[in-house]
Amino acid sequence: MIAVVNCGVGNLGSLVKALARLGLAGELTDDPERIREARRLILPGVGAFGAVADGLHQRGILPVLAEAVAAGTPLLGICLGMHLLFGRSAEDPQSQGLGVLTGRVERLPGGQKVPQMGWNTVRQVRPSPLFSGIPDGAYFYFVHSYYPVPQRAETVLGTTTYGLEFASVVGEGKVFGVQFHPEKSADAGLRLLKNFVELI
Repeated sequence: MIAVVNCGVGNLGSLVKALARLGLAGELTDDPERIREARRLILPGVGAFGAVADGLHQRGILPVLAEAVAAGTPLLGICLGMHLLFGRSAEDPQSQGLGVLTGRVERLPGGQKVPQMGWNTVRQVRPSPLFSGIPDGAYFYFVHSYYPVPQRAETVLGTTTYGLEFASVVGEGKVFGVQFHPEKSADAGLRLLKNFVELI
């Protein structure tokens, strides 16, 4: 079972439908026991870092996710879910994320429209099974105002340029994050979801 963590915001059903198009069983849940039982975990999210992080803490979900990661369950963070993989965000510095990746989350610089909304390319800077069958420079759909700054350079698997070059795909061990929305990114996004489910 693939658990799509219900963070309480955004069109989470579209991600479950994207998995269904791939013939994969995704279950939208905030039940800690179902999260523990899952073979794969997807943490989506839109909105404010603090509100979502605090809500996940209050419902006891973040500790369960940390426990699952420690046990070796693969986890994919999407958009805000990617930011939650880190400990802190400049958006809400007082709130605590999952902290399974080291680094920080910063706001996109001025000089262009923020948030970034629309299609942009991903440059593959390190090989990863996540990119299997996806050409370098493929387009994905972005909606975001913040971006991650991993502490370790080897965490960065792909980058995107929007005012600056930033990490748009990250990964360490069985933990991955993407800044774009794969469920809205046509064939390349669906392939990435399929790769995540099949990579371990």
